Amino acid sequence: MNSRFDFPRYTYNDYKNWKEDWELIDGFPLQASPSATVKHNKVQGSLFFQSRLSMNKSRSGCNCEIYTELDWKISQETVVRPDLMIVCGKSLTDYLEFPPVLVTEIISPSSVKQDRVIKFELYREQGVKYYIMADYTKQTIEVFELIDNFYKQVERNTFLIDKDCEIELDFEEIWK
Repeated sequence: MNSRFDFPRYTYNDYKNWKEDWELIDGFPLQASPSATVKHNKVQGSLFFQSRLSMNKSRSGCNCEIYTELDWKISQETVVRPDLMIVCGKSLTDYLEFPPVLVTEIISPSSVKQDRVIKFELYREQGVKYYIMADYTKQTIEVFELIDNFYKQVERNTFLIDKDCEIELDFEEIWK
């Protein structure tokens, strides 16, 4: 059955030429908010800082990096830009081509559906071990761990991100 709507689908080659902030899910573009809010930036900065400090404590055995706003090219038709990712292993391009170990999305009123539904399922399908959703309007943190190919909500603030690398986050500190 044909749809009466014929929506164009795009690829990474289209995406890399767009001037604004976009993500691409199965060939369909999703525009990001024009600019992150002060609250969003504060949460992102706190999580980055805490992650960096914690990783530095186990740096000798840690082969991981923290990235903010880096493209993760999942396929020619799917490119996302998580708010924060912890990646173990070496990326040989200017973007990520394999799943990060941990992804954090900072939920804003305009990103609820993308972060809670679309990306939740996408990250699960891609094998992201930990998915953290930080909601600055409610001042809540939700942590999901991939267990038997499904996300299960867990109560944890310590994450084993590599065999010799663990990070610990103080979620209460984020809201101060």
